[in-house]
Amino acid sequence: MTQDEPRDDESTQPLAAAPLAPLAPLAPPPSMPPSAPPSAPPSWVPPTVQSPPHRWPGLPPGSPYAGQQPAYDPTFGPTFGPPMGPPPRHLAPRGRVPGWLWPVVCVLALTVGLVGGALGGLAYERITDEQPGTVSGGLADVDTVSEAPLAADNGSIEEVAARLLPSTVQISAEYEGQRGGATGSGFVLDRQGHVITNNHVVADADEAKGPIEIVDQDGNRYPATVVGRSAVYDLAVLFSPKARGLTPAALGASQALRVGEGVVAIGSPLGLSSTVTAGIVSALHRPVTTGDAGNDSSYINAVQTDAAINPGNSGGPLVNLRGQVVGVNSAIATTGGGLGGEAGNIGVGFAIPIEQVRVTADQILRTGEAEYPVIGAQVQTGQNDGHGAEVDSVLPDTPAEQGGLREGDVITEVEGERVTDGIALIVAIRAHQPGETVEFTIVRDGQERTISLTLGAETG
Repeated sequence: MTQDEPRDDESTQPLAAAPLAPLAPLAPPPSMPPSAPPSAPPSWVPPTVQSPPHRWPGLPPGSPYAGQQPAYDPTFGPTFGPPMGPPPRHLAPRGRVPGWLWPVVCVLALTVGLVGGALGGLAYERITDEQPGTVSGGLADVDTVSEAPLAADNGSIEEVAARLLPSTVQISAEYEGQRGGATGSGFVLDRQGHVITNNHVVADADEAKGPIEIVDQDGNRYPATVVGRSAVYDLAVLFSPKARGLTPAALGASQALRVGEGVVAIGSPLGLSSTVTAGIVSALHRPVTTGDAGNDSSYINAVQTDAAINPGNSGGPLVNLRGQVVGVNSAIATTGGGLGGEAGNIGVGFAIPIEQVRVTADQILRTGEAEYPVIGAQVQTGQNDGHGAEVDSVLPDTPAEQGGLREGDVITEVEGERVTDGIALIVAIRAHQPGETVEFTIVRDGQERTISLTLGAETG
């Protein structure tokens, strides 16, 4: 038995001060021609003040100086008649700043700038160390691409490969202490250095703080960190500042796919980078789980394809013939009837729809974490008689209890879509978002009825 969220017992640079311009020296004051004999000129003669040619206002008619322009005396201002001589030499001009002050001001400004820059840099480093690669506006604040690079009638796999290979990367991550022990695939999300891959490719390295590298088509390696990951949706967002020059892949829509439509899978199966395989869409809305022991709660509403997918393809793009990513290759069926990545391709592979990738990547970019919706009820997952999902228990203070769901109820539809078993119910719920009000069709005591539940939220 399981529930729609994991249970406790199921642990799933320097700022240079701008140079201060020195104060311009005061121009010597202008003056009238000297009145003393030429043989005894005064020791200091100010030049004439240049002003418009008009009579100085305020002089009475008949004044001996009528029609003259005033001379400028540095102490008494505009005057008429002979100059009054220079000011006493021991008096400094008014407003003069001591010469020693400017070097002090410059040094002080430089010191403040250096200290402020250093403190600001430390604060920035602290923030980015805590949440490397996060973006407050999520997908809206990064440069993604949606326009299809190829025409709608394109049928060339060669053209698809040529467009997508530069955007597909190999992921090398530490696993159980071994550097590069885990290999997978991914694709470039934006021009800011973010890459999408599967959670199970990098989970062990992230928990152990081990090295993770992104390898591009030309073999260039870029150290990466995990921005955030979701075990529930088996998705992770990586960040590498040095990978900002890589070409983003165009994002499409899995909802526009049709069964039988051609698709291309690109990745690094068995460590063979830049491998391209082709096939068709085999089925849509296939509820599956990866089945790995560490990912018991990873249920996906998958796109099924017969394009060859093998271990190492995990996290790589599934692409339509217009060159748009429509899913993330995540799991394959094995001959033993399970789902995982240990066996080779048998023509049954599964990809996470790109719509879910958008939602989860947006949440991770904003906060470093992803949320998934829950109702707060445990349901049976081992039975598959096609009649619905039977509720084993309803947890207190949950949307299920508040909405009137009871133990023993059989949920047959979610928003009008048929539910055949517990896994189908979990996948159907997770196709919505926390806070949405969703309509459930149930059977209770042989009677069909409809109830509405407002979905809760868990992080994971």
